[in-house]
Amino acid sequence: MLLERSGAALTLHYVPPLATDVLLEVRRHVGEVFSLAPLDEDQFRQRLTVAYQRTQNEAAQMAEDLSSDIDLSRLVEELPDVGDLMDADDDAPIIRLINAILSQAVKEQASDIHIETFEERLSVRYRVDGVLSEVLSPKRTLAPLLVSRLKVMAKLDIAEKRVPQDGRISVRIAGHGIDIRMSTIPSAYGERVVLRLLDKQAGQLNLSELQMNEQVDTAYRGALASPHGIILVTGPTGSGKTTTLYAGLSSINESSRNILTIEDPVEYMLPGVGQTQVNPKVDMTFARELARHSATGSRRRHGG
Repeated sequence: MLLERSGAALTLHYVPPLATDVLLEVRRHVGEVFSLAPLDEDQFRQRLTVAYQRTQNEAAQMAEDLSSDIDLSRLVEELPDVGDLMDADDDAPIIRLINAILSQAVKEQASDIHIETFEERLSVRYRVDGVLSEVLSPKRTLAPLLVSRLKVMAKLDIAEKRVPQDGRISVRIAGHGIDIRMSTIPSAYGERVVLRLLDKQAGQLNLSELQMNEQVDTAYRGALASPHGIILVTGPTGSGKTTTLYAGLSSINESSRNILTIEDPVEYMLPGVGQTQVNPKVDMTFARELARHSATGSRRRHGG
């Protein structure tokens, strides 16, 4: 159900059937007269998404303007004590908390943010240099507020909580353009969220900035110069696999070459390189796309 006010009129949108006892409880809680507006499931989801998107644009701007001195615990204490984001007259506090979490993660050079709901608490953890550490443990009731707002920012279906979803958020923090890959998955106590932070400038490194030892640097440059073959880059999350591959592509990116990448997902844009996002739903796969183009060289990347 969704209560929506337009001027003095109050309307309850719902998907039939609406039980009598539920309607009576809503009337008792609201304390004023409202009209009923039955909707089908698709109409209800669309209306609910619009309701949550009222301040979507402000979120990115607030992230850019946020002070570098962040006290996450204080921000949590300032949040209004409401059970649902739609019950708050002003959802700016939850936006400030999210922006603070993102800004602090960038400041600490975290590669990922994990937001996890447990039986009695909510945990916010940063992954820095491959190691997870908890930075915040607010009350569990904040979980749906955080997740719903993040899903709005990533243009995900906020009403769908039964299946995993993937989305993307773009913000500017401290002058840096940051792409955020968002992934949600249902759990016993609510949705778990992982945010992968991608600094757009990080993908523009050249090979000399990777600080490889001489032996590895020579081998990598030699492999890049080879007219054929495969370069396999492996490592844990945040180890620099993507940065290494993009730096390699940048080093051979010339107008005389036709370079094609098939990626899942495309993380950084490289001028002069044909980059394609895999989409299995329309049969756009690695092998199919590479076979269609006469690429001088190609890059295949899947997952983290």
